[in-house]
Amino acid sequence: MERIEQFSTIAPDIGNIFRFISIGAAMPLAVAVIYQEWDMILPMASVPAALFLLGTLLSRVPRRDREPHLSTALMSVALIWLVCALASALPFTLGLGVPYLDGVFEAMSGWTDTGMTMMRSIEDLPRTLLFWRSLMQWLGGIGIVAFTVAMASRTGLTQFRLYRSEGRSEALMPSAVATGLEMWKIYLVLTAASIGLILLSGVPLWDAVNIALTAISTGGFSVRSGGIPFYNNPFLEVLIVPVMIAGALPFKLYYILYRRREVRFFDDQQARLLFTLVALGILVITWDLITLSGIDIVTAVRQGLFMSAAAVTSTGFQTAAPGEWASVTVLFLSMLIAIGGASGSTAGGIKLSRVVLGFQSLLWWFRRMFVSGKVIVPFRYEGRVIPKNVAELEVSRNMLVIMLYFLMIFIGTVLVMHLQPTPFDSSSVIFDVVSAACNNGMTTGFVSPDMDGPAKILFIMVMWIGRLEVIPVIMLFMGIFRRV
Repeated sequence: MERIEQFSTIAPDIGNIFRFISIGAAMPLAVAVIYQEWDMILPMASVPAALFLLGTLLSRVPRRDREPHLSTALMSVALIWLVCALASALPFTLGLGVPYLDGVFEAMSGWTDTGMTMMRSIEDLPRTLLFWRSLMQWLGGIGIVAFTVAMASRTGLTQFRLYRSEGRSEALMPSAVATGLEMWKIYLVLTAASIGLILLSGVPLWDAVNIALTAISTGGFSVRSGGIPFYNNPFLEVLIVPVMIAGALPFKLYYILYRRREVRFFDDQQARLLFTLVALGILVITWDLITLSGIDIVTAVRQGLFMSAAAVTSTGFQTAAPGEWASVTVLFLSMLIAIGGASGSTAGGIKLSRVVLGFQSLLWWFRRMFVSGKVIVPFRYEGRVIPKNVAELEVSRNMLVIMLYFLMIFIGTVLVMHLQPTPFDSSSVIFDVVSAACNNGMTTGFVSPDMDGPAKILFIMVMWIGRLEVIPVIMLFMGIFRRV
């Protein structure tokens, strides 16, 4: 009974989220009409219809006059993402006849900005579904809740809790709705600029739009089976790199640039670390490719630049096959993927802010060891002195999430190697699990449509858990199996 009462406090808000998402999910119908893919109208319409119907039912649940617990908000956000993936799989099954599990994998990979695919031949897909794949990544990049709070007519603790439970940390404006609106303005401008930039490479408009949608959202889906190498266009690869980096930078920097006319990209710790990791990745991977893989200098630099940027920004584009590289290069690339982009961006991974905070907390703890227990050693973060009790709490939370990420990767790797016997070496399997957990999408080839069902389910779970930064999904399972 208590669970039902708690759910009733938040059910109308969840219903509104599903109804707003149904509006976005109807956009591919325009593509079906433009390209006269009439047989895709009903399969594609199943997504907005299912989400709108479910949203309408939930919005009619009588609202309780009390705010929901934080645990309820966390569970609800995890459930929202899962339901969106389950509904978004319908057109793949109804329109193409692919197994529903493969459709759920594709949809979860889309919404979580992962970029791994179960589709055997991308060129054979209707343009309606190609655009739907790109659109899922574009909407998922900004976040499902962040997408809908921007359209909401009211603000309050409920929306704020849903927003923060999704893993969003932006505080551009006092309310979640105002912040969501500002984020969408920034996102739309970045998307339009990305389309214009990619068009300079000479690719067709259709390709440019889809590449831009998945690059700025750090997703990685492609409209070509060969991915970016299909175009054999070095200029295109160079142009995609700044788009991927733009999506992985904290959006607050764009807000400062717009509102205050201040360029503070190199004053931000996350931005500095992002550029440092990209530069380090270029040097290490290029050196490895030349010395360990025997690749010529020009190709090594070209692959090192693109793959480093794609790894750090958690974008699934790739211009090389990591499975053909030396194991040490694959593991180094895995490290870049695990770190990921900035908090407050479209990128996945552990997040640069957690790495920065973790490093500073280690230095803080070591400094405290070398002084008397009576001496107060201040904890400084982003130029501010944080009170000791607050610092210890935030450091503990930060390290907990990092620990949970690595625990998920370890458990996922062990399970998938039991569920899916494979000739791939362990470094390749670890790479694909890390890529899924951190919503990158690069693959050594281990993840494929030929995987067994249990392995596919495992990867769906890993992508879902990783996108929501572990805690909401844990809370959902705790809520199902015990009272919280």
